[in-house]
Amino acid sequence: MSKKFKTIALIGKYDSPEMGVSLPQLADYLRELGYEILIAHNTADQLGLVNQPTAELTEIGERADVAVVLGGDGTMLSIARMLAVHDIPLVGVNQGRLGFLTDVPAETMQEDLAAILDGDYVTEKRLLLNTQIVRHGQVIFSACAFNDVVVSKGGMGRLIEFEAVIDGEFVYSQRSDGLVIATPTGSTAYALSAGGPILHPTLEAFVMVPICAHTLAARPIVVNSHSVVELQLMQADDARVHFDGQRAFDIQIGDVVRISRSPKAICLLHPSGYSYYKTLREKLYWGKKL
Repeated sequence: MSKKFKTIALIGKYDSPEMGVSLPQLADYLRELGYEILIAHNTADQLGLVNQPTAELTEIGERADVAVVLGGDGTMLSIARMLAVHDIPLVGVNQGRLGFLTDVPAETMQEDLAAILDGDYVTEKRLLLNTQIVRHGQVIFSACAFNDVVVSKGGMGRLIEFEAVIDGEFVYSQRSDGLVIATPTGSTAYALSAGGPILHPTLEAFVMVPICAHTLAARPIVVNSHSVVELQLMQADDARVHFDGQRAFDIQIGDVVRISRSPKAICLLHPSGYSYYKTLREKLYWGKKL
């Protein structure tokens, strides 16, 4: 039977000491199984890997059938955003701390990846958020987020004031430290810490969670994923927008942060038997039996 996946891309966390051993070993193992291997150029360069076939991330999206990301959730967030335009499925090997998105254990990665590449896996689609910063009617910045978009106070540490509009309808004004707009994937990250609900990854929705609102009435709200949310900054000493905690852009009074669902989605491949609820129990100690 012909293999569904023929060319496998390996992308590793750059500053992980053990990556210099585990990634080459994985590459050799997969070659022995008959797969063509491409190692991300930055990964190979940082780890000092020579005489290995490499490719830039833009090339990986075009040449590989699947990308294996070795690292933590932060690594997966970054790589997923960059490869989203190519519709390439991703597999995460956990070499970080939590491992929500990188759910293949490092200890069993060879056996687990062999099974996944042989067709024994669970497919899951995860939505992305597109964000535009509009100033004086012009889009001056845009970015996407896998976990969340956070509009927040800046270095001055004072409350900001903004108005929220959903699908053209005024919803509320708020004075707070900010607001988290999270995908179902991101509902277990900053949004959860701020008091938001857990959204199952398959839900067609995202959640808006206030951060330390200066009112007793502020509550999270779950919004249809096809809605367009606009946040206009009304008052602030300084404020900025964060994307997955990895990029940021400073905004000014009057700026509008426009957030909508991306037409692209992330495709994750999980090991057979994957359970989101089991992941919650193991990673967040949620819902354990008494």
